This record gives sequence, structure tokens and C-alpha cells, in this order.
Amino acid sequence: MVKHWLLGVVFALLLPAAAQAESAAPYKAGDQYEVLDYPIPVQDQSKIVVTEVFWYGCPHCYHFRPMIEAWVKTLPPDVEFQMLPAALGRTWTVHAHAFYTEKALGVFDKMHDVLFDALARDHEPLDDENSLAKFFAQHGVDEQKFRQAWESFGVNAEVQQAASKVRGAMITGVPTLLVDGKYKITGESAGSQENMLKVADFLIKKEREARQSK
Repeated sequence: MVKHWLLGVVFALLLPAAAQAESAAPYKAGDQYEVLDYPIPVQDQSKIVVTEVFWYGCPHCYHFRPMIEAWVKTLPPDVEFQMLPAALGRTWTVHAHAFYTEKALGVFDKMHDVLFDALARDHEPLDDENSLAKFFAQHGVDEQKFRQAWESFGVNAEVQQAASKVRGAMITGVPTLLVDGKYKITGESAGSQENMLKVADFLIKKEREARQSK
């Protein structure tokens, strides 16, 4: 009886502490972020991977760009940042194709900002291979090499994989952040684009602590 009474007292003392710890957490699943039912695989499991899902033509992504670029510079060595183009429709898929073509040609650093400006800021009608091939050529990228990369097996496979990941995470809008393929953050859930990065910091720490406890 005494033993059971003591256990009851200990349990009663622990409950408020646990409740306080829970309430102290600044962000909660189902509120500021979502836990994916089926995690999206990440290639480098030694890192905590943060993925920005975006579209070149999205004004919200364009507004988010300087914020996330500044944030990425502060990330610790155990965190890796990636970008994933959202292939959510015909035009979006064309722009995802452009993203992976940049990567394949090694001109991402040269063309990423230029294409973002042209589509999200200037609303240029670049919505097919021909218009994009000419646009890239205007910026010094050989048109024939562009078309070869565009039509390559590797680029087409990357676009298909991107579309599969976006569907798997049930992403319906951008920008969206995925943390280690497990957690999804949107501007709507976080409350603002600035808060998206704060929630991401929280989830990075959460994931780091979970790994260290194993």
C-alpha cells in the first residue's frame, strides 16, 4: 500500500511538470507544422536536410528568397539546404525542367536569380522549351547544349522525382519547407514567412536531439 501510495505521489508530481514542458514548446504539430504520414526520403541521412519547395513564377517565393538566403548562411554544419521545384501543373513542370537543366549544365549560380527575376518579378512569357532556350541563349548559355540537357534522361528523371516528392508530401502551395522529409511548414501554418524559418529552427533542434538520444 505504501509503495503504491508513493508511486501515486510521484506520478502526480510529474504530471504538472510534463504538462508545463509541453505547454512551453513554442510550436506544435498540427498547428505551426505538420508531421508527414509518409516521410519523404532524403539522400544524405548524415545531415538534417531542409528543403524549400518553390516555383520560379511565385511572387511569394520571390519575396521569401532574400530571407531564406540569409538564413541558409547561418545554418550549422550538420544541416543541409536543398531546393525542390514544385511541378504542380504544366507551366510549373516546365519551370522545374528549367531548374534541373540549369543544374545539369552547371549554370545554376548564373541563371537561377536571372530566371527568378524574369518569371516572378517581370512576368516574362517563358513557359516552354523554345522560349526558355532562347532566354538562356541571351544570357550566354549555348542553345544546343541547353536543348540537349533539357531532353536528357537525367533531367527528365529529376523532374519526375520532384513531382513524386511533391505529391508524396501533399504540397498544394509554395513556398513550403520540409525538414528532414518528416515535417512540413507553410506560411499559413507558421503565420508568416519569417515564422516559417523560426519553426524550421525549432524542428532542426528537435531532430538533432532525437538523433542524439538514439
